[in-house]
Amino acid sequence: MNMKPLSLWLMLCLAITNSLATTRHCNFPAIFNFGDSNSDTGGLSAAFGQAGPPHGESYFHHPAGRYCDGRLIIDFLAKNLGVPYLNAYLDAVGSNFSHGANFATAGSTIRPQNTTLHQFGGFSPFSLDVQFNQFNDFQRRSKIFQSKGGVYETLLPKAEYFSQALYTFDIGQNDLAAGYFHNMSIDQVKAYVPDVLAQFKNIIKYIYDHGGRSFWVHNTGPVGCLPYMIELFPSKAHRMDKAGCVASYNEVAQFFNHELKAAVFELRKKLPLAAITYVDVYSLKYSLISQAKKHGFEEPLRACCGHGGKYNYNVHIGCGAKIKVHGKEVLIGKPCKDPSVWVNWDGVHYTQAANKWIFDQIVNGSFSDPPIPLNMACHKQL
Repeated sequence: MNMKPLSLWLMLCLAITNSLATTRHCNFPAIFNFGDSNSDTGGLSAAFGQAGPPHGESYFHHPAGRYCDGRLIIDFLAKNLGVPYLNAYLDAVGSNFSHGANFATAGSTIRPQNTTLHQFGGFSPFSLDVQFNQFNDFQRRSKIFQSKGGVYETLLPKAEYFSQALYTFDIGQNDLAAGYFHNMSIDQVKAYVPDVLAQFKNIIKYIYDHGGRSFWVHNTGPVGCLPYMIELFPSKAHRMDKAGCVASYNEVAQFFNHELKAAVFELRKKLPLAAITYVDVYSLKYSLISQAKKHGFEEPLRACCGHGGKYNYNVHIGCGAKIKVHGKEVLIGKPCKDPSVWVNWDGVHYTQAANKWIFDQIVNGSFSDPPIPLNMACHKQL
């Protein structure tokens, strides 16, 4: 029997199937985001006071709850999917949650921290478990108020959106930093990573049990390249790499990411209906810092907005800080002239230009596992 025609037919069918698959874009009517300051669009500002000027100057032209001169990766993600910029769940004034909500809060960790926000090395009380509880309450009450009609129909997501939405996560960086603030060794920080990720997996499972099906998970960035980490924890006992970053801190971040990826693989087996995309933002952020000029940036490690020191970062005089001189307030935590060519905004966070560059690299799936673009993230890996 001649098998060539059959083989050709099978190849043709596969080609058609693959072609169709590439056009099956997902329609995400809403986004629910969980995280820290890398994706906080106003949570911490609503709870503890607005991040003042010059934050927001490059795009919003006024403070907009973001620790950045403009937009964050989550903003570019929302825009790409045709969803309005996410309002922070904690921000009651003028918020519209019809297309999702942002539970991320600056300073948040996966594990609850036994600190207060205002102490040195303190972290947000809105840890990931609290963010889930907020989501749980938001989902329950949305269904109740949607049934009442009227203005609630325009301000809250429809019930079916919770299963159709994209659930995004960018958290874990502060869990690593917390260890260093508590004077832990590199080995001690690595030792508690499994517990951190066990709690992360629990939250994914809880959201899955509440109808969530599509998950977009960012790994953590190169902590050892952040000016505040380099400045606050002098590297006498640590190696500096060729990019000027603290190698040991980055090695811990890479260990965290390796374990996070393994956790995602485990979740895929346990949650059969879930589509979970793991996104390697670490590689992109490190590439941006270590090869800044190649990517169109001039300043990779110094903070654009700050005051003094090698990295233009001072923990006591942050971005936007003012002092009184002869009874008048004088801005000394000044921004640089052109944030668009700086990678770091305030010693801790990235500039809008850096955030856009990173998003532009991840949107097509080149740094994702599985390697599918953002607009197809509802399709689970077979």
